[in-house]
Amino acid sequence: MLGVVYLGSNPETEERLRYIPGRLVQYTKNYKDAAAACSTHVRNEHFIVFYEQTEQAEDITAITYLKKRNKSVYIILLTHNMNKDDRQVYQRCGINDTIDVNASITELNKKITFIADRESQMFDDTTPRYKMLKFKIPVWKRVFDIVFSALAIIILSPVFLLTAIAIRLESKGPVIFKSKRVGTNYTIFNFLKFRSMYCDAEERLKEVAKEAGNQYLEKNEEKKEEDHTITAPLGAEAEMMMMDMGMESDMMISDDEVMLVGDDYVVAESDFAKEKQEEIDSAFVKIENDPRITKVGKFIRKYSIDELPQLFNILKGDMSIVGNRPLPLYEAEKLTADKSIDRFMAPAGLTGLWQVEERGKGGMMSAEERKQLDIEYGRNYSFKMDMQIIFRTLTAFVQKNNV
Repeated sequence: MLGVVYLGSNPETEERLRYIPGRLVQYTKNYKDAAAACSTHVRNEHFIVFYEQTEQAEDITAITYLKKRNKSVYIILLTHNMNKDDRQVYQRCGINDTIDVNASITELNKKITFIADRESQMFDDTTPRYKMLKFKIPVWKRVFDIVFSALAIIILSPVFLLTAIAIRLESKGPVIFKSKRVGTNYTIFNFLKFRSMYCDAEERLKEVAKEAGNQYLEKNEEKKEEDHTITAPLGAEAEMMMMDMGMESDMMISDDEVMLVGDDYVVAESDFAKEKQEEIDSAFVKIENDPRITKVGKFIRKYSIDELPQLFNILKGDMSIVGNRPLPLYEAEKLTADKSIDRFMAPAGLTGLWQVEERGKGGMMSAEERKQLDIEYGRNYSFKMDMQIIFRTLTAFVQKNNV
């Protein structure tokens, strides 16, 4: 059984929660009432508490009290964007999750459904200690991964040997490239690939991305050229500019536009929000015709041979055959927003839903489309879906485009 409690006084949030299908929401104004609403003598009854963010000091007191009085609660903070330090403070005092304060009815319902479907994993009723939400790979999927990866390693051992020799003959450096990747439950592990780039590839990333162009950033750059963000140095000149904007608002911005003033800039709030969204969208770095790739590297990438060492990751348990692609740390860090974090509550995989969908679209897919497909797979994966993805991966094995 899963109850829902709202703690706050935002009438808009209350109205949206009233329309959650199949859920009776209890509304409370203070944390003691919320704790009482979550009190139960019924075995296996748990609660989601939607907590409206206020002042940090008050929030810490309330959240600490709720967690102390009620072990079987999952607290979701209704908030705007938080910085890293604030997020850590709230996590330490007991927050389990966050969602935007303006989240739609659909988004709220998806969050409740996601937790309800994993209720047995989130709560351990045999001990009084609260158990954090973690994804556990099903037995059928793990058995399939072990059998498939072991057989594949044995059968493809000649390919492993020939590829290693070719890489060493063309360029100096290790045959296997290791990088830190973020997989299931935000777990960091050593991700294995055949080296397809020159050894100084990491150091040259920023330089090459700027010169060659990131496929996912090009569209955003075109938009920026069309938009005119108002920026200026502060000091006496900035003060004059602000005065001018107040007198001539019809010429520059609308009367209700909010201006954000920083240490060295003045920017419209709407433009600042666009820039933050673009920063999240640019998490996937992809460079077209990357000059850092060796000749052998181009060949093994075209035929996906560079991915074969990940069979050892699968055998070890870091990954699965099918799942969401493990991300580099700098990309995963940008996907901790509320709408993206669910992609890590699913298996990490060698191939996945967006890989086969991307090839069907000619290798071009936006970062947002990828994230949504990752989340879709995490919510709906099954043995049948895995087999379909594997079949589509094998039929599209030779990539005609350099994607």
